Amino acid sequence: MPGRERYTSRTQAGARFVAQRGLLRPVVWAITDVQVHGRENLDNFSGPYVVVSNHSSHLDTPLIMGALPRRLSRYLAAGAAADYFFKSWWKSAPTALFFNAFPVERGGTRNRKGLAGKLLSDGVPLLLFPEGTRSRTGQMARFKPGAAALCISRNVPCIPVALVGAHEAMPHGTGWVRRGRPRVHVVIGSPMWARPGEAAARFSERIAKVISDMHDQTALAVGLPRLIEYASLAAEREAREALLARGDDETREVIEEQAQQSLGSGETVATEGPAAPPEDDGEDGTPRRTRERQLLVPGLRRMGTRLVRRGPRVPERGRGDQDRDRTRRRRSDEDRSSADEEETS
Repeated sequence: MPGRERYTSRTQAGARFVAQRGLLRPVVWAITDVQVHGRENLDNFSGPYVVVSNHSSHLDTPLIMGALPRRLSRYLAAGAAADYFFKSWWKSAPTALFFNAFPVERGGTRNRKGLAGKLLSDGVPLLLFPEGTRSRTGQMARFKPGAAALCISRNVPCIPVALVGAHEAMPHGTGWVRRGRPRVHVVIGSPMWARPGEAAARFSERIAKVISDMHDQTALAVGLPRLIEYASLAAEREAREALLARGDDETREVIEEQAQQSLGSGETVATEGPAAPPEDDGEDGTPRRTRERQLLVPGLRRMGTRLVRRGPRVPERGRGDQDRDRTRRRRSDEDRSSADEEETS
């Protein structure tokens, strides 16, 4: 169907309902343990709107569309990267069928002569990810103001959504969800309106702050990383990779030594794999994984700073090593003395 008519077509909406609710949603809900929070914030809400969310995996769009009430998601159109989803028919066709997708230029240029704004004027709600691309580390990038500008220019509200655990369930670079039905939380906030005279950049910052707060409050409650912890872990990972890339044995020895010291002192060494469920909480109510991460990050940061600024450090020698060295030197001196006496005689 040509032009914008397909976004508001009842026939297309019916086919999309079958594809989403009969195929896509059951599959996503079967391979992940989805928990939806805040759906009551949309009671009695209607009209066009813009959903804005953090973007951490390929699960994000089906999670949001499956979590929203049907009356609000029937014509919801998702912005999809034009350079990835609309370059070939075999990508664009299923993307349009499942997500009512429209192309978004990630370079920041004007999209298809203002297609997003025209869809809002036609009453079509939009789903946008202002970061522009999926996060590689789980941390949230700075929001671009385009979504906020659309809300202001078309006088429609923004519905903030925070996705928690989607990065752990399907990290960047993986082709499928991790085993064990990882738990994912979809947190829906109350609709937000731009204030009178508010600039798009400022409104975008407010939206990002609300999403960040919803994410971190939920993550803290369920024992998953907060956004600031993603940033710290990413920095430590880069430091370790840079140190290991130096290729010298001394650096590897120091890293291994630090790992052993961390284990001996109760600190935790990060390992790959799906996030474990929270276990025994501490006396202050802090989940175990959070307590371990609080110990992990400072230890690795000290290690990285020491190696980068001072270079690899040779492990200190114990008293036993020093005694053995003195014994070897003494025996070597005795052997040389005996050899000199034999030559003299």
